[in-house]
Amino acid sequence: MENTTEKELKELVRQKYTEIALQDKETNTSSCCGSGCCSTEVYNIMSDDYTQLTGYSADADLGLGCGLPTEFAQIKAGDTVVDLGSGAGNDCFIARSITGESGKVIGIDFTDAMLEKARANAEKLGFNNVEFRYGDIEKMPITANAADVVVSNCVLNLVPNKNNVFREIFRVLKPGGHFSISDVVLVGTLPDKLRGAAEMYAGCVSGAVQREEYIGLITSNGFKDIVIQKEKPIVIPDDILSSYLSAAEISSLRNSAVGIYSITVFAKKPQACCGPDCCN
Repeated sequence: MENTTEKELKELVRQKYTEIALQDKETNTSSCCGSGCCSTEVYNIMSDDYTQLTGYSADADLGLGCGLPTEFAQIKAGDTVVDLGSGAGNDCFIARSITGESGKVIGIDFTDAMLEKARANAEKLGFNNVEFRYGDIEKMPITANAADVVVSNCVLNLVPNKNNVFREIFRVLKPGGHFSISDVVLVGTLPDKLRGAAEMYAGCVSGAVQREEYIGLITSNGFKDIVIQKEKPIVIPDDILSSYLSAAEISSLRNSAVGIYSITVFAKKPQACCGPDCCN
């Protein structure tokens, strides 16, 4: 059962991403994960450039990611791919360019405005094998052992109970299937003022956990062959930090060992079931 705090945080994320779905891309890409904490350095502090990838759709790119998981996901023609927190559908459409007509791509999101935008984009592109489902990624509307590949881009850090998500990923993957997930993790402890700020939470930073804890959750849920495929530091501009920290606190943060990183992680579900809910 979810506790009250988890429900409140999910509702906060839902509200923020409804706002993002309804605003233009220019507004999104000039803020930290579209959360509205605008910087005079007009670029998204998390995202990578999708525009050169086959299947890229400008209408589906809201500038909200922190990596390019589809580039690393080893998707093959005919695969069934699930995208967690699919937003306006950009990662789904790139995945579909690889799976082709013989594959299937399922996006899951719990924000109605995002689902409406994604479905309109899929219809515009004429994709009959790309489906967008309403659902919570802690309890996915997908049967067990259905997916060849799971991808996600800067979403799990927004989920209060990440262990539930990794357990669900293990459940929906076929034996031998794998995931490639881009996310935000921490090394060291962020100042409380940042972690407690609602805008920064929905802006991808304050919901992040320690890198070791993140990898530990993957391991404890039965995954094997874990690889960090890409890692890059995230540098938040001072004018964003100044909304939460004093000049002295910003200086202290810059000089500390604390770091915020975007990582893309790959892991496999074993061919023989050895997850926490089957065999020892």
